[in-house]
Amino acid sequence: MSILYEEYQKGKQTYEQLADKYNCSTKTIKRKLDKYSPIASKVEPRAVIVLMDTTYWGRKFGVMLFRDSITKENLLKYYVKNETVYKYKEGIRELITMGFEVKSIVCDGKPGLLKGFGDTPVQMCQFHQKQIIKRYLTKRPKLIASIELKQIVDILCVTDKESFEGALGDWYLKWGDFLNERTTNLENGKSFYTHKRLRSAYNSLTRNFKNLFVWYDNYELKIPNTTNGIDGHFSDLKNKLRNHNGLSEHRKKKFIDSYLRV
Repeated sequence: MSILYEEYQKGKQTYEQLADKYNCSTKTIKRKLDKYSPIASKVEPRAVIVLMDTTYWGRKFGVMLFRDSITKENLLKYYVKNETVYKYKEGIRELITMGFEVKSIVCDGKPGLLKGFGDTPVQMCQFHQKQIIKRYLTKRPKLIASIELKQIVDILCVTDKESFEGALGDWYLKWGDFLNERTTNLENGKSFYTHKRLRSAYNSLTRNFKNLFVWYDNYELKIPNTTNGIDGHFSDLKNKLRNHNGLSEHRKKKFIDSYLRV
């Protein structure tokens, strides 16, 4: 990486700051930075545990990244307008074509994403599951049943499979009838579940349960239980880019290419 571009990217120096430092115009700095071409790191085919996720700048500009949790090395990226299951599966196929042995995958709970990878173990990010439950129950639920379910979910990332399954089972024994209560609409005579959001939260946990503890069932593989290793990477990238608001898409891609090096 050129010294100037390193100052621009890693040193968080703006065009104006660099121009002042080198006693030249901002146009000269832009021209020099535009000449720089990022060089991708050479990744060697090997056994990997793939973390995959997508982050966005605005509604139509995103980066889908595939990262090895073992070496903390970025393996592959796509610029995307929309996060699709098809694109994730395309990425895994491309990695396999490149010679990588995908031992496991860690991803969020996007519908359809947890299936379709054959015998490859797929771990759903437990943090994403907690976020899903938070959207249903809110940060401060008022129903006692919701409060108790949230308390169980709060330990998801730090407990084992049997303990979580037992706690969830005990919760249902206590609150199952409450969960299945129905209310009748007096105008049309139709009934509906009284506690819809609580029911949706519980159903999300039971539906995703088999993918929440893949790390535990395959302990020897040392699979992460969250995508934090990629989420933190995205956060750092966004923090650095925030110092350079207003970049054209071309310059933004160059910055991202240089940072991710893939």
